[in-house]
Amino acid sequence: MTAIAAAAGVVVETVYRIFGSKAGLLAAVIEALLAGGATRAQVPVEERPAIRAIRDGADPRRQVTLYAATQPGIHGRSGPLLRALREAKENDADLAQLWDRLEKRRLDGQGRFVGLLAERGALRSDISMEEARDLVWTLCSLPIHDLLVLERGWTRERYESWLAGAPTRELLGS
Repeated sequence: MTAIAAAAGVVVETVYRIFGSKAGLLAAVIEALLAGGATRAQVPVEERPAIRAIRDGADPRRQVTLYAATQPGIHGRSGPLLRALREAKENDADLAQLWDRLEKRRLDGQGRFVGLLAERGALRSDISMEEARDLVWTLCSLPIHDLLVLERGWTRERYESWLAGAPTRELLGS
């Protein structure tokens, strides 16, 4: 925190007063990375342009494609810090709580996306909302991104294309 305070030109107490703790500071940075910037992070998720476009769309297949298009950017921006958090949470209860909050929020958000598809009658009849949510949560996870992009060398475009196709095949009726 000392280095952060020095870089910001403030005393350490100011950083603690604003963020409360190291976990609080990390949460704010991760939120800014997920949103694509600190200013965008102040806009509720449902009001961000990419999410509004998904929500307002009429074609479920296009909605899945638009949703998939959000993921490479999110992983590219926040991946390094999320990987560090995933490792650090094993030895720090505050960071473990932060990880759990972030994952719950991700699960809830992906559940809302699946709910949108269900409201439009687009989900296959043989899949439950919970199963559909869990599939999207898994497919859109950082570990899946990392396996394909970092380990196997897939391009961002190839990953995005696959990510649009997989939920379409798994979730949508004919």
